[in-house]
Amino acid sequence: MIGIIDYGMGNLHSVTKAVERLGRDCFLSESPEELAKADKLILPGVGAFRDGMEELNSRKLVAFIQQWIQDGKPLLGICLGMQLLFDESEENGSTQGLGILPGKVKKFPGGDYKVPHMGWNDLRFKQSGHPILNGLDGGHVYFVHSYFVKPDRAEILIASTEYGGELVTAVAGRKNVWGTQFHPEKSSTVGMTMLKNFIDHQGGES
Repeated sequence: MIGIIDYGMGNLHSVTKAVERLGRDCFLSESPEELAKADKLILPGVGAFRDGMEELNSRKLVAFIQQWIQDGKPLLGICLGMQLLFDESEENGSTQGLGILPGKVKKFPGGDYKVPHMGWNDLRFKQSGHPILNGLDGGHVYFVHSYFVKPDRAEILIASTEYGGELVTAVAGRKNVWGTQFHPEKSSTVGMTMLKNFIDHQGGES
């Protein structure tokens, strides 16, 4: 059973429908007690980093998510949900994140390109053997974001893309926690394959 974390900021409907299209059972909840009954969790998200952390805190989900990861249970962050997994964001000053993955969320500096980054971009695999990439050898996925992750450790970068001359972390993770900056549920076959790989992966750690 897949638990989808509802903290009031997310593409909840599209993520739920995508999981259902894969023939998997899922449920939405903001309750740590209910979410604890899931086998795997998805943390979606659309919006501002600071607002996201405030909403997670107000629902007592921060400590729950951190303990879930510490216990070796699988979690997938999507878009803002992936960014929240990192140490901090410079959005609206500086805001502390969940501190699960090392790195910082930074704003695109701007220039001769549009911000937000919106549209389809190709993926460049950095860890072609990672389970989330099973059955894939590249492809295009759909992004919508104004901030991007700069990881502190190269080994958590699974796939990247390029936008505005910046190396953009597209897929990140380690052990039982994975994240996608793009929206897999809106990224056709490539995105749905990654979502299926997360759901079907056996064992908490890759």
